[in-house]
Amino acid sequence: MGEFTTTIEHRLDQAYRGLREARSTGDEYLADTLTAEIEDLRRLADDHGIALPG
Repeated sequence: MGEFTTTIEHRLDQAYRGLREARSTGDEYLADTLTAEIEDLRRLADDHGIALPG
C-alpha cells in the first residue's frame, strides 16, 4: 500500500469519526463540511483506482 493510499484512508477515517461526533452534538455545519470532505476524498480515491470499503 502506497503512502498516497494510506493518507487517503487515514483522512477518511478522521473525517468519518468527526462526522459521527458532529452529528451526535448536533453541529450541522460541521457535519455538512465533513460530508463534503468525505465525498471529495472518495472521488479522489476513485480517480486514482484506490478501492475503498463501502
